[in-house]
Amino acid sequence: MNERNGLVTMRGNPVTLLGDEIKIGSPAPDFTVVGTDLKPVSFSSFRGKVCILSVVPSLDTPVCDMSTRRFNEEAAGLGPDVLILTISMDLPFAQARWCGAAGVERVTTLSDHRDASFGTTFGVLIKDLRLLSRAVFVVDRNGTVQYSELVKEIADSPNFDAALTAARKFV
Repeated sequence: MNERNGLVTMRGNPVTLLGDEIKIGSPAPDFTVVGTDLKPVSFSSFRGKVCILSVVPSLDTPVCDMSTRRFNEEAAGLGPDVLILTISMDLPFAQARWCGAAGVERVTTLSDHRDASFGTTFGVLIKDLRLLSRAVFVVDRNGTVQYSELVKEIADSPNFDAALTAARKFV
Protein backbone atom coordinates (compact mmCIF):
# COMPACT_ATOMS: atom_id res chain seq x y z
CA MET A 1 0.00 0.00 0.00
CA ASN A 2 1.23 3.47 -0.88
CA GLU A 3 2.53 5.52 2.06
CA ARG A 4 2.54 9.32 1.87
CA ASN A 5 4.54 11.31 4.40
CA GLY A 6 4.51 14.94 5.49
CA LEU A 7 1.21 16.00 3.91
CA VAL A 8 -0.56 16.24 7.25
CA THR A 9 0.49 17.00 10.80
CA MET A 10 -1.03 16.23 14.15
CA ARG A 11 -0.05 18.79 16.79
CA GLY A 12 2.72 19.85 14.42
CA ASN A 13 4.13 16.33 14.02
CA PRO A 14 4.04 14.76 10.53
CA VAL A 15 1.95 11.62 10.13
CA THR A 16 1.97 8.95 7.43
CA LEU A 17 -1.15 8.47 5.31
CA LEU A 18 -1.97 5.16 3.66
CA GLY A 19 -3.44 4.98 0.17
CA ASP A 20 -3.27 6.99 -3.01
CA GLU A 21 -4.17 10.65 -3.36
CA ILE A 22 -7.63 11.30 -4.78
CA LYS A 23 -7.41 13.65 -7.73
CA ILE A 24 -10.05 16.18 -8.81
CA GLY A 25 -11.70 15.02 -12.03
CA SER A 26 -11.16 11.34 -11.31
CA PRO A 27 -13.93 8.85 -10.59
CA ALA A 28 -14.58 8.49 -6.88
CA PRO A 29 -13.63 4.96 -5.90
CA ASP A 30 -16.29 2.83 -4.28
CA PHE A 31 -15.91 1.82 -0.65
CA THR A 32 -17.99 0.11 2.00
CA VAL A 33 -18.52 1.52 5.49
CA VAL A 34 -21.01 0.78 8.29
CA GLY A 35 -24.15 2.77 9.04
CA THR A 36 -25.45 3.48 12.53
CA ASP A 37 -27.81 0.51 12.02
CA LEU A 38 -24.68 -1.72 11.71
CA LYS A 39 -25.45 -2.54 8.08
CA PRO A 40 -22.86 -2.15 5.32
CA VAL A 41 -23.21 0.94 3.15
CA SER A 42 -21.54 1.18 -0.26
CA PHE A 43 -20.69 4.60 -1.59
CA SER A 44 -22.11 3.58 -4.99
CA SER A 45 -25.58 3.55 -3.36
CA PHE A 46 -25.43 7.38 -3.29
CA ARG A 47 -24.98 7.77 -7.07
CA GLY A 48 -27.28 10.40 -8.50
CA LYS A 49 -26.74 12.72 -5.51
CA VAL A 50 -24.05 15.32 -4.93
CA CYS A 51 -22.10 14.10 -1.90
CA ILE A 52 -19.99 16.11 0.50
CA LEU A 53 -17.71 13.67 2.30
CA SER A 54 -16.65 15.25 5.58
CA VAL A 55 -13.86 13.12 6.99
CA VAL A 56 -13.04 13.46 10.69
CA PRO A 57 -10.75 11.62 13.12
CA SER A 58 -13.44 11.31 15.85
CA LEU A 59 -16.77 12.97 16.56
CA ASP A 60 -15.81 13.13 20.24
CA THR A 61 -13.20 15.82 19.66
CA PRO A 62 -13.90 19.59 19.59
CA VAL A 63 -13.04 20.36 15.94
CA CYS A 64 -14.80 17.25 14.60
CA ASP A 65 -17.85 18.08 16.71
CA MET A 66 -17.92 21.68 15.45
CA SER A 67 -17.35 20.64 11.82
CA THR A 68 -20.16 18.11 11.83
CA ARG A 69 -22.55 20.55 13.52
CA ARG A 70 -21.64 23.21 10.93
CA PHE A 71 -22.28 20.86 8.00
CA ASN A 72 -25.57 19.83 9.65
CA GLU A 73 -26.65 23.49 9.76
CA GLU A 74 -25.54 24.11 6.17
CA ALA A 75 -27.39 21.02 4.92
CA ALA A 76 -30.73 22.76 5.44
CA GLY A 77 -29.95 25.18 2.63
CA LEU A 78 -28.51 22.68 0.16
CA GLY A 79 -31.69 20.89 -0.91
CA PRO A 80 -32.52 17.21 -1.28
CA ASP A 81 -29.98 16.50 -4.04
CA VAL A 82 -26.98 17.12 -1.77
CA LEU A 83 -26.01 14.61 0.90
CA ILE A 84 -23.46 15.24 3.61
CA LEU A 85 -21.71 12.11 4.79
CA THR A 86 -19.45 12.34 7.82
CA ILE A 87 -17.01 9.44 7.92
CA SER A 88 -14.87 8.51 10.92
CA MET A 89 -13.39 5.46 12.62
CA ASP A 90 -15.83 5.91 15.52
CA LEU A 91 -17.98 2.88 16.24
CA PRO A 92 -21.53 3.15 14.82
CA PHE A 93 -22.94 3.11 18.39
CA ALA A 94 -20.82 6.13 19.30
CA GLN A 95 -21.83 7.95 16.12
CA ALA A 96 -25.53 7.36 16.80
CA ARG A 97 -25.15 8.48 20.44
CA TRP A 98 -23.23 11.61 19.40
CA CYS A 99 -25.78 12.57 16.72
CA GLY A 100 -28.65 12.15 19.19
CA ALA A 101 -26.92 14.24 21.85
CA ALA A 102 -25.88 16.93 19.32
CA GLY A 103 -29.22 17.07 17.51
CA VAL A 104 -27.54 16.26 14.20
CA GLU A 105 -30.22 15.00 11.81
CA ARG A 106 -29.21 16.19 8.34
CA VAL A 107 -25.78 14.57 8.20
CA THR A 108 -25.35 10.84 7.69
CA THR A 109 -22.58 9.40 9.85
CA LEU A 110 -20.72 6.37 8.57
CA SER A 111 -18.10 4.27 10.32
CA ASP A 112 -14.93 3.01 8.64
CA HIS A 113 -13.90 1.00 11.72
CA ARG A 114 -14.22 -2.48 10.20
CA ASP A 115 -11.61 -2.55 7.48
CA ALA A 116 -10.66 1.07 6.75
CA SER A 117 -12.12 0.69 3.25
CA PHE A 118 -12.74 4.41 2.90
CA GLY A 119 -9.50 5.50 4.58
CA THR A 120 -7.25 3.43 2.35
CA THR A 121 -9.28 4.01 -0.83
CA PHE A 122 -9.28 7.80 -0.37
CA GLY A 123 -5.73 7.92 1.03
CA VAL A 124 -6.63 9.45 4.40
CA LEU A 125 -5.90 6.61 6.85
CA ILE A 126 -3.26 7.65 9.39
CA LYS A 127 -0.92 4.67 9.55
CA ASP A 128 0.20 4.70 13.18
CA LEU A 129 -3.09 5.85 14.73
CA ARG A 130 -5.69 4.00 12.62
CA LEU A 131 -7.69 7.22 12.48
CA LEU A 132 -8.82 9.18 9.45
CA SER A 133 -7.15 12.47 8.65
CA ARG A 134 -9.43 15.52 8.39
CA ALA A 135 -10.49 16.05 4.78
CA VAL A 136 -13.44 17.08 2.62
CA PHE A 137 -14.34 15.72 -0.80
CA VAL A 138 -17.21 16.71 -3.08
CA VAL A 139 -18.43 14.09 -5.52
CA ASP A 140 -20.92 15.00 -8.24
CA ARG A 141 -24.02 13.02 -9.30
CA ASN A 142 -21.98 11.01 -11.79
CA GLY A 143 -19.42 9.92 -9.21
CA THR A 144 -16.63 12.31 -10.22
CA VAL A 145 -14.50 14.00 -7.56
CA GLN A 146 -15.01 17.75 -8.01
CA TYR A 147 -13.35 19.08 -4.84
CA SER A 148 -10.70 17.79 -2.47
CA GLU A 149 -9.21 19.30 0.67
CA LEU A 150 -6.75 17.44 2.84
CA VAL A 151 -6.52 19.65 5.93
CA LYS A 152 -2.81 20.20 6.64
CA GLU A 153 -3.07 20.26 10.46
CA ILE A 154 -5.58 17.76 11.81
CA ALA A 155 -6.66 20.15 14.58
CA ASP A 156 -7.68 22.82 12.03
CA SER A 157 -11.13 23.20 10.46
CA PRO A 158 -11.72 22.56 6.78
CA ASN A 159 -12.64 25.34 4.37
CA PHE A 160 -16.43 25.03 4.71
CA ASP A 161 -17.21 27.80 2.23
CA ALA A 162 -15.07 26.29 -0.53
CA ALA A 163 -16.61 22.83 -0.08
CA LEU A 164 -20.17 24.19 -0.01
CA THR A 165 -19.53 26.38 -3.08
CA ALA A 166 -18.16 23.36 -4.93
CA ALA A 167 -21.22 21.27 -4.02
CA ARG A 168 -23.67 23.97 -5.09
CA LYS A 169 -22.12 24.06 -8.58
CA PHE A 170 -23.38 20.55 -9.27
CA VAL A 171 -26.96 20.77 -7.95
